[in-house]
Amino acid sequence: MVDTRCALQLFWDEAATAYDFGPGHPMDPTRLALTMRLVESLGLARDPAVTVRSAPAAGESTLRLVHSAGYIEAVKRAAADPTGEDAPHGLGTDDNWTFPGLHTASALIAGQSVAAAEAVWRGETPHAVNFTGGLHHAMPDTASGFCIYNDPALAIARLLELGAERVAYVDVDVHHGDGVQQAFWNDPRVLTVSLHESPATLFPQTGWSTETGGPDAPGTAANLPLPAGTGDAGWLRAFHALVPELLAAFRPQVLVTQHGADTHVEDPLAHLAVSLDAQRVIAESIHHLAHEHAEGRWVATGGGGYAVVDVVPRAWTHLVATAAGRPVDPATETPEDWRAEVFRLTRQQAPMRMTDGATPDWKDFHDGGYDPGDRLDQAILAARRAVLPHHGLMP
Repeated sequence: MVDTRCALQLFWDEAATAYDFGPGHPMDPTRLALTMRLVESLGLARDPAVTVRSAPAAGESTLRLVHSAGYIEAVKRAAADPTGEDAPHGLGTDDNWTFPGLHTASALIAGQSVAAAEAVWRGETPHAVNFTGGLHHAMPDTASGFCIYNDPALAIARLLELGAERVAYVDVDVHHGDGVQQAFWNDPRVLTVSLHESPATLFPQTGWSTETGGPDAPGTAANLPLPAGTGDAGWLRAFHALVPELLAAFRPQVLVTQHGADTHVEDPLAHLAVSLDAQRVIAESIHHLAHEHAEGRWVATGGGGYAVVDVVPRAWTHLVATAAGRPVDPATETPEDWRAEVFRLTRQQAPMRMTDGATPDWKDFHDGGYDPGDRLDQAILAARRAVLPHHGLMP
């Protein structure tokens, strides 16, 4: 039985809240501040198992592990002149507004994820979390989907630079982890797995099950697009039908994960119907998988999530608590001082408990039978057929 009471380095720098596209943009940095305040109010930051630390911003040599020199210069120019538009680099567009701290804040977030990866690889800590990160859409030469620098890809690239031979990336954001997949499309050392809403109904319109990796890395990209409206039982069924088998076959030395909270039923930008409680279950499952298949080495990031008060702070606080081996009872009341801070910052009423009141359960795909008329089961089987044979597994 795995001992889940683990040490954790939690990467946090208040300056990361300067990643702020401005009023009216969905990527509200208040969600980051409220997450850290909840972590603190519940006593997790003071727990002996948890070390809260920050890291310097990623320098240009680090950013160039994934991004082109021309793109980095374009980001710096956009920060110096935020009134312009650089459409070829995706800057100043409808999604990726520019602001004076664009490069500095983006590089700072990237630096936290890279340092988290370094700490885990060097054995300083088994687990590390940077919930300010998870900006998985940024491409080598282009900003995309509110993402300027792709910190999960940079963390993976740094692990490879340090000598890792097999890194697995698991992305449970509602949107396809396209930027990370693209960065390692033809690299057999990296397995990317993404569960997301179907590209037929959601940005970035990629992540079909037929996307399985480049000619030198067949089967190292796995995608499971979920029908709009998928809830807890379907989401958990899909995850467990694909991810554990792939990780067991790939045998990663490190597990890097992205935990976008935008799968939630209340998220305003997507169409899944997942509860906070199912998100907590997935975090727990990933924790166990890290111990089973990656010798406990686990680097976790945040990601999307636009229900700023009701969902994101609780979801990522559960992630932190799970990674620290100090899970928070879902029935726990949110602290009064945190609720007061929520009202001060947003003039909204905070949720009263660390739960949505759901009891997530699912039918195992292997034991529960395949329903050929069910759209979810069709998606699961398509993903398994596309990728498992590349790993010597039966679909």
